[in-house]
Amino acid sequence: MVRLIHALKRAAAGAAIVSLMCLGARAEERFSELRLDQLTPEQQKMAIHLKTPPRNSAINSGPFNAYARSPGLGLLLLQVSDYVRFNSSLPPRLSEFAIMIGARQWSQPYEWRAHYPLAVKGGLDRQILVDLGAGRRPQGMKEDEAALYDFCTELYRDKDVSDASFKAALTKFGERGVMDMIGIIGYYDIASMALIVQRQTGKAGDEAPLMPLTR
Repeated sequence: MVRLIHALKRAAAGAAIVSLMCLGARAEERFSELRLDQLTPEQQKMAIHLKTPPRNSAINSGPFNAYARSPGLGLLLLQVSDYVRFNSSLPPRLSEFAIMIGARQWSQPYEWRAHYPLAVKGGLDRQILVDLGAGRRPQGMKEDEAALYDFCTELYRDKDVSDASFKAALTKFGERGVMDMIGIIGYYDIASMALIVQRQTGKAGDEAPLMPLTR
């Protein structure tokens, strides 16, 4: 009987480990899931906003669970997110490329996994994302993609943008497009930082690998 009890305990422990492994990101998250029946009025506004098309999202998904800890800030961030996701002057192929460049810089797996299919759907070549995920300058970029890549990468790496890269971006996107690029990577920097603090990784799919960067 004692052996049976020990065996059952070991089995239960093993099942718990498997369960945690299946949960993936959620096992390590630092902010607990919000109970929908206990949301504050501001958090309720966030939840309604997130459920409204074109989002159809949830307050416990992505960085929104973290944003909701300061819902006044969270509501403002959602407005910025709405603009850079759905209303910027850049087409999805380029706006999603900028998001993926930011995810690469932060080595942020949730953002990478969430936006990989959106970037492909927007028309970005998969090989560009393979190279980006490996930490290489992508080969075969179109002129506007190269202009965006150079601008964003220099801004991250050098904390500056060369005259040549600024001129190329200005020529391709105009002044509004340049600011929209800055807005996109700036917002997704905040999202990536929230996800990192939250320790949220997301579920792996068929996306190109996001390899560790050597600095």
